[in-house]
Amino acid sequence: IYIGIVLCDAGLKNFKVERDTILGLIGRFILSPLVLILLIKFVAPAAGIHMVSLMRETFIVQAATPALAVLPILANEAHGDVKYATDIVVMSTVLFIVVVPILMTIIQYI
Repeated sequence: IYIGIVLCDAGLKNFKVERDTILGLIGRFILSPLVLILLIKFVAPAAGIHMVSLMRETFIVQAATPALAVLPILANEAHGDVKYATDIVVMSTVLFIVVVPILMTIIQYI
């Protein structure tokens, strides 16, 4: 509800894709799953941790989940950039629809 209110106040016409937003989305959708894939592939076996494939896949997909829905509320409480936080949440939620099939295809080869 809060995100909807902020979007309504700001208007969808003011919705911008900026460099910081792109970097945040790259970190969320590329770096987080990549780091987890590397940890699962190299660190877990070295530490003697065995994971079934469903567990590995779940962890990797969870690493790429959208930004926290409460992020704009937290930004507001901390007197931060609520518009940026809202943009990140909305964009990551919408892009997650595209990212999951790509990520599941990549996971098949791990």
